[in-house]
Amino acid sequence: MQWGRWQAACIALCLVLLTASCATSFSPQPVDVQTGPGEIQTQNQNDMTVSTTILSDEQAARLYGVELADFGLQAIWLRIENHTEHAHWLLVSALDPNYFPPDEAAVLFHAGLDGDDEQAVTGHFRALAIPLKSAPGSVNEGFVLAPRHEGGRYVMVKLASNQHILDFGFAVTLPDGDFDFERLDPAGIYGDRELPDLDLATLRQELRALPCCVKDASGERNGDPLNLVVIGDVGDVLAAMSRAGWSFTHRIDFKTVQRMIGAAVSGQAYAVAPVSPLYFQGRPQDMALQRARNTIVQRNHLRLWLAPFRFEERSVWVGQISRDIGIKATTKSPTLTTHVIDPNVDEAREHLLQSLMVAGAIDRFAFVQGMAPVSQAAPNQNLTGDPYFTDGLRFVVMLSDDGTTPPEEVEFLEWRNSADPIRGAQEPDPVANPESP
Repeated sequence: MQWGRWQAACIALCLVLLTASCATSFSPQPVDVQTGPGEIQTQNQNDMTVSTTILSDEQAARLYGVELADFGLQAIWLRIENHTEHAHWLLVSALDPNYFPPDEAAVLFHAGLDGDDEQAVTGHFRALAIPLKSAPGSVNEGFVLAPRHEGGRYVMVKLASNQHILDFGFAVTLPDGDFDFERLDPAGIYGDRELPDLDLATLRQELRALPCCVKDASGERNGDPLNLVVIGDVGDVLAAMSRAGWSFTHRIDFKTVQRMIGAAVSGQAYAVAPVSPLYFQGRPQDMALQRARNTIVQRNHLRLWLAPFRFEERSVWVGQISRDIGIKATTKSPTLTTHVIDPNVDEAREHLLQSLMVAGAIDRFAFVQGMAPVSQAAPNQNLTGDPYFTDGLRFVVMLSDDGTTPPEEVEFLEWRNSADPIRGAQEPDPVANPESP
């Protein structure tokens, strides 16, 4: 018993000394939300006006007086103007079901503060939080603290009143200098060349005529199948994908490769990890997106290239999608490592369809033949030697303009029917207008 008391006393003393040694001053400073990397976006509906942006880690640290990023928190700014005759409630769980209320977030930082500052930091967090109720004629602004998303996120704002809900959706990018979308210049890819605007029948023909697969840098070897087509301008693509839970992607450079290797060794997450280059029309992907698991080993990811034609005055993106399920060493990658893909690439394609449909981001979709079917018994190999099998179809998705198309209103263009991806690659089901590979 005596030894147990001494143990408890020593532990308590160590905690006191540790707390004292890491105590910091609490000195919050005002920030201008308009000066951050994220642009302020505003929408109006039914006499309600909502504006939003996301603070950078540096801005949030100055405003809150503590390093929110140390605990994986992000400050989302909202301004809600209620010009109606009814109160509206902010359904903050729609923005992020894992949001942190101010008191819970403040307690995370108490251990690093002097005793006198604990109450101050809690009061400060409360003062910065946006009120959940917007009274008639009121203007409220403040912050919601949510788990940190690098590169930005889709901010869903739902305002509930008597028997109705208003939905506001914002795709907010938060560039840090390393994301591939920051250097994307769609207008510069084809220079002054005027891209033809295709009708539906010609679009189908052009998509069938595309190469079967991505290439290596030399253009001599085939890799993963080109199994995806996304129709929408770049802003539509980023909005739809972020709404559906997909993350932006860092470019490959020394800093991001170093971080990726560290994450692989430690087993930690890196939700915006770089994607290795594959080639279409002699150039690496124009941008990539991903849905990562809680480790860098696993993710669903896609690459997109701007096509040399348009449809209904919107950009057409040719893509490749697959699911990463492991990591292996290789001399064929500039990072000396590469992911191992799930050989059932059709399942990854189906996952994209479902995530976009659930998010209300699709108006129409179809499947078009891209290559001959590849069976599970005799799979193809990609550029790093991983096997894959497929029904050979390309998923063609036409994004909705406003991201509010419910799944039951999505139109399926019956060019081809895809096989059940869980059963594995089989011959596509027959349809009225069959296509040859």
